[in-house]
Formats: sequence, structure tokens, C-alpha cells
Amino acid sequence: MLTHNFPDVTLLITHFRRSKSLERLLETFQELGFVFGDIVVSDDCSPAPHLQALQELQLRFPFQLITTPTNKGLGNNLNKGQDAVHTPYTLYVQEDFVPTEALLPAFQHSLATLQTKPDVDMMRFYAYYAYPYLKASGHGFSEMLYKPWFMHTGKIYQYSDHPHLRRTTFPQKFGRYVEGIKSDKTEYLMCISFIRNKGKALFYNDFKSLFLQENSAAEPSTVQRSDWRQSDNALVGVVRAVYRQLKYNYDLHLRA
Repeated sequence: MLTHNFPDVTLLITHFRRSKSLERLLETFQELGFVFGDIVVSDDCSPAPHLQALQELQLRFPFQLITTPTNKGLGNNLNKGQDAVHTPYTLYVQEDFVPTEALLPAFQHSLATLQTKPDVDMMRFYAYYAYPYLKASGHGFSEMLYKPWFMHTGKIYQYSDHPHLRRTTFPQKFGRYVEGIKSDKTEYLMCISFIRNKGKALFYNDFKSLFLQENSAAEPSTVQRSDWRQSDNALVGVVRAVYRQLKYNYDLHLRA
């Protein structure tokens, strides 16, 4: 099998009670020939059967397993996982994603970009929808743009917990993830920090082609979102849009 070695990259995977999904992710990277400098699996106090499965997986895949005696949420899981990374670059992927054959050239270009362009902080590979403000930068990527007067509420999500490649020094510039709160809030606060600290990210235009997010009935998503945030009601949509614009402006420009 042809292998592709990335000694300067650590694959960081956050995990919680979805050991079969993790196995699928590791197997797929292996089938695609990806060889990383290290692999870190950060577990958020999964039940005993899943922890046993992780230990068995370590016999097949050489990874660091970082555990915690109590469930502390996504922020802590990301922080303790990132603390265990010692290579210059981190590929972050949650355990329910599956890389595709299209990832390799995009990943190689992403790594070369971070190695040669110190102003770029992150290369993003996946999203639920396209970022609304983009400037083409080549090789299938576009620079994500932000201005306070941009009206689309998606402008805030230059950062995302979806699969991305970043510098391991990321916390030094943008801070550690806030712990002890819901995962959506943790992600949102990192979005705020990313914009405040003038982060620069490139977004892969064909964002559904590099990774697939797959959740089985046996291992469903552990994230639950409130109904009002997902409502298709037009009035709710208007209220939500106005509220978000006011909140974004306050959080970015007024909150200390």
C-alpha cells in the first residue's frame, strides 16, 4: 500500500462513547495511506465498554489515549488533547467523521500553505454550509473574510470544530477552549476569539467532498440543539437574525 508520511502533523481526535466510529475513522485513514507523526485520542470519560474498546484499538493503531475520571465537556476534551500534541501542526477531527479519497491533495496543499504562509492560521475542510464571504485563493480554497457590517449571520463562524488543520500554537494566539459550558457555547466563544485576534482561515470550496459525517443508530450524535435555533418559521428566522447581529456586535466589540 502506498503511504503518505506527515511527520510534522498529529491527528487529534476527540471521542465520547462512539468507539466503533473511532475505529472506522482510524481504519479509513490507514486505508488511504496517511501516516502521522502521532495520533492523540482524547476521551471524555466514556463508559467502560468503550474505554475497553479504545484500549483494544491501541493494539492495532499506535495512539496516545488521554482520559479523564469525570465527564468535563468538549472544551476540556479539546484542551487536554491539544496539550498532548508535540508536532508543529494538528489535524483535528471528531470521531464521527470519515475522510474520503479526495482529502490527500487538499491536505498536502493545506500543510504546504501553513508551512510557507505564516499569516494563515487554519485550513478548514468541512462545514454544514458554505461560509458566506469568500475570496478565491487557489487549489480549491478560498480565504474567509469578515467585516463588522457583513449581514449574513454565518460571518461569525470563521472558526469551526469541524475537521481542520491548524498550527499547534493555536491556543497561544487564540486562547484555550472555555470549559464547563455546552459545546455550542465553547465553539462560539472560540469563533469570537478567532475574529478578535485577527485569525486567518482558508475554506475548502467543495466542503462536503473531503469528509463525510456519519452517525449510526447505535452511536448517534451526542449534541442536541434547541428547537428555536433550527426552526424554519419565517418570524422566528427574523427574530433570530436580529438577535444574532446584536449579540455578535456586543461580544466582539463591547464585551471585555
